[in-house]
Amino acid sequence: MTEKIAVLGAGSWGSVLANMLVENGHDVQLWSRDQTQVDQLNTDHINPAYMKNFTYSPALQATADMKAAVTGADVILIAIPTKGLREVSHKLNAVLAELNQQSLIVHATKGLEQNTYKRPSEMIREEVAPEHCRDVVVLSGPSHAESVAIKDMTAVTAACANLADAEKVQRLFSNHYFRIYTNNDVIGVEFGGALKNIIAIGAGALQGLGYHDNARAALITRGLAEIRRLGVAFGANPMTFIGLSGVGDLIVTATSKNSRNWRAGYQLGQGQALDDVIKNMGMVIEGVYTTKAAYELSKKRQVKMPITDALYRVLYQGESIKTAISQLMNRDLTSEVE
Repeated sequence: MTEKIAVLGAGSWGSVLANMLVENGHDVQLWSRDQTQVDQLNTDHINPAYMKNFTYSPALQATADMKAAVTGADVILIAIPTKGLREVSHKLNAVLAELNQQSLIVHATKGLEQNTYKRPSEMIREEVAPEHCRDVVVLSGPSHAESVAIKDMTAVTAACANLADAEKVQRLFSNHYFRIYTNNDVIGVEFGGALKNIIAIGAGALQGLGYHDNARAALITRGLAEIRRLGVAFGANPMTFIGLSGVGDLIVTATSKNSRNWRAGYQLGQGQALDDVIKNMGMVIEGVYTTKAAYELSKKRQVKMPITDALYRVLYQGESIKTAISQLMNRDLTSEVE
């Protein structure tokens, strides 16, 4: 059955998901605040700043008018960086209030808000009033836009305390190459999606320094351990972290050149300065900001996160990566299950 769906955010992930939803038979409006980007999508069906050499469906319509995008939309997908989520959610609330409309909100944002440490669903709920937000569903898992664009087999999670709403998203998004599983652990899914970006920076840095498979496997495995520790401290189900939004997302992000967090780490390992890496990336590197939030949060909750601590010192205190690795490897010996 055709649904009216609005997608807010025309970056690589938002635009590819919007295109997929069109191909699934839905009526999709893609919102961007950039009129030039809107014109390119509508006229030439391209989005070169984010997805080079990819042509979008002519049926996908883009607009710079948020009201036009969300009018009549039963489902609204938000796919923007964490730092812009609160502002866009606040604007969305005003638009929905003007329309006297309530929609199901799905978000595909992976990160933690600076200073407040709020998860994306918490930010949305604070900004969009209940009378305009039927529920919030988290869409997360091992998925690069570049792979979904070429219809690579992909499996992700739709998480919501109300499984009926997660199942609705499951039906809307699933097709022969994009499979969705449901989960009711919103906390675990959001922590997994956010914190894996930290480990991905570390994995890229290791490769940039010339380390090999053993080092990468050690980092990913011990990184997962500290992701789980912090998530569980906030009430997450520990089983979530061995699922798609935990180990699955961690593997794809920490091993692929399609990951901007991995690429950022690789450049740091090659000796580039952080400011230059951020400037040259052209897109938000979520892991840089999540490292700071997770570091501060772990101190408040007294959760041991040695890899996050090391990357914080590298990114925010100027410590060399080689020194950070040496300190990690020479810590007091301990049990694997601690």
